[in-house]
Amino acid sequence: MSARGRSYRYVGPVELKAAVRPGSGGCRIGSADEFSDWIAGRSAAELAEPFTFVVGTDGVLRLAPRRSEHVACAGGAMVLSAGEIGFVREADRWAVNEVSNQSTGYCPDVGSWSEVARALDDVGLERPSGFTHEVVFRRCPGCQEHNIVREDDFVCVFCGSDLPETWNVDPAE
Repeated sequence: MSARGRSYRYVGPVELKAAVRPGSGGCRIGSADEFSDWIAGRSAAELAEPFTFVVGTDGVLRLAPRRSEHVACAGGAMVLSAGEIGFVREADRWAVNEVSNQSTGYCPDVGSWSEVARALDDVGLERPSGFTHEVVFRRCPGCQEHNIVREDDFVCVFCGSDLPETWNVDPAE
């Protein structure tokens, strides 16, 4: 746990983390001005899809194109949350219209929403009251595979073992 909340280390394929180069992280968005500058550089095609995001352990939002790996967006570092985020122009300002914790590299718990909300509030973006699409991740205690729990069915899709009710993806915790 960090002073802000639980931090998540990368638990995805090692080759993806090995490909991350220093200084190659997503665009740091710590203020309304930084967001305005960043969003002004996006094309209509980019804005039609959600973006990859992470909230670093410093509590700052980082954004990258959708098909970017979360571990690359984070510069290989630990995060407070990760997922996908979409923006829409409402009247004279930008707002978040969709946001999820969908990151199979970090597998953040749905409780990481509070860190996302804080980072978006720091930038002054209108936002929903929670993830618009929540993904529940669990690691199977039997076969150790990562699972996405669907429809509250806490059963491993790989071996049929019961999955725990509480987040357990990182074996180091």
